[in-house]
Amino acid sequence: MLRRMTTKVSVGGVIASPDEARLSPLDRGFLYGDSVYEVLRTYGGRLFALDEHLARLGRSAEAIALDLPAPASLEAELRRTLAAAGNAESYVRLQISRGVGAFGLDPALSTEPTTVVIVRELTPPPPETYTRGVVASIVGRLRNPRAALDPGAKTGNYLNNLLALREAKADGADEALLRDAEGRLTEGATSNVFAVHGGVVTTPPLATGLLDGVTRAHVLLLCRELGIRARELDLRPAELAAADEAFLTSSVRELVPIVELRGAVQGRIGTGAPGPISLRLHGAYRAAALKAAR
Repeated sequence: MLRRMTTKVSVGGVIASPDEARLSPLDRGFLYGDSVYEVLRTYGGRLFALDEHLARLGRSAEAIALDLPAPASLEAELRRTLAAAGNAESYVRLQISRGVGAFGLDPALSTEPTTVVIVRELTPPPPETYTRGVVASIVGRLRNPRAALDPGAKTGNYLNNLLALREAKADGADEALLRDAEGRLTEGATSNVFAVHGGVVTTPPLATGLLDGVTRAHVLLLCRELGIRARELDLRPAELAAADEAFLTSSVRELVPIVELRGAVQGRIGTGAPGPISLRLHGAYRAAALKAAR
């Protein structure tokens, strides 16, 4: 018998199934994308990198002048909803909006944030994603400039990423890679990007305008621990195309090899198969996550 997947949603502390959960249509997160969020996953049923995710949530909230509930209360609600779902492994999304208030753009119209936690059974990528790799497209849509809407803040305003991914999917790719106005690569629509040249791992610096990925930071730390030279340096499409290997990072997918590029630059990366450094880092990352989850 197939085991039934369980999804639970907490809205303002009330846990329910998705079809029973209630969120006001006047909530600013729904109306304007006026919210911040984090996505976590479990290993062995335990949350991984919780402190890092809550710290980044705080930075995102500060960037949009949003007052958050205390971290301890957020952690408690995460764990309460996780327990109610009862999955072996879970995908967890924590979202805080500015809440409900009088209709209008002015942020001061709402003073009581809305906390939403979504927990569903984790559906990781199929095994062939890691053994065969994925295709990424360097799309025409540019990343938001930091002076307009800083990509370093993980907000509910996700149209830039959504439209970029739509473009990549139309190109037959699995992920979109976005450039800045100067033509430098920034990040994927739902990931950070890395390249490997001559055994050296390179990823774009945060100053380029990208999300400070939790998995990205762990990978850079693992490189130091494993004696793999790593650097944060501007990365242009032609340099990515000339890499020996490349990979994406995100909390749910971990490390995913890129084996082919489409869009602005096209062609096979390296041998067209996942490379040894990508595979080594992925194995080390998964082992560390299983050990550190709590």
